[in-house]
Amino acid sequence: MSSNAGRLQDRVAVVTGGCSGIGLATVRRFAAEGARVVIADLDDSRGEVVAGEVDGTYVHTDVTDKDQVDALFAAAKQEYGSVDVAFNNAGIAPPEDDSILTTELQAWRHVQEVNLTSVYLCCKAVLPYMLEQKRGSIINTASFVAVMGAATSQISYSASKGGVLSMSRELGVQFARQGVRINALCPGPVNTPMLQELFAKDAERAQRRLVHVPLGRFAEPAEIANAVLFLASDESSFITAAEFLVDGGISGAYVTPV
Repeated sequence: MSSNAGRLQDRVAVVTGGCSGIGLATVRRFAAEGARVVIADLDDSRGEVVAGEVDGTYVHTDVTDKDQVDALFAAAKQEYGSVDVAFNNAGIAPPEDDSILTTELQAWRHVQEVNLTSVYLCCKAVLPYMLEQKRGSIINTASFVAVMGAATSQISYSASKGGVLSMSRELGVQFARQGVRINALCPGPVNTPMLQELFAKDAERAQRRLVHVPLGRFAEPAEIANAVLFLASDESSFITAAEFLVDGGISGAYVTPV
């Protein structure tokens, strides 16, 4: 447990995509800081294990389905009495999403639904609870590719993350005086199963991305979770409508020395 335990003491946090990668690391970090965590995912067997590990609640959720998303936040409210933090993190980066010249319309639409429409649905579902409470923090997972061009093209992924960033800014401005903060987390490449799968068959592609990181490595999920914790906690009480870059210096670099 963290030496600063209690930064989310007795707060209720919902994490989508909570069974792996950044989501799983954040679930664990939130729980270590005293939060009661509701984990949303499609991986039911893993979800129950994770919920047991953190003494939380697992809710099977297809984040592209409005009824399931609504039920997720209703379950959090019913089980724990409030919804204080929403980390809208679920996303995909399938290999069929590549150059615009080769990415088919079906692949484009699927990525948009999972990465962008889901964030719209989650924000739409959770905001009424937070507005009623007059408090809350929403963190939406965008990406460094929302603010700069990617070295390896994933056209729908990049566009979806740009949408998440823009939507988060607008919502952050709209609800700033009603006690709800909304920020976009913009990670650089993270050592997650999703990234590993994407690069497993293309070492050159992985190296092409890694060479742009001034710190010389990919982030670990726990490092991103630390940033999410900051945005969820009162320590970030004057931060809203922000793009919160945690990218190892990528967006600040013109040429990376090697």
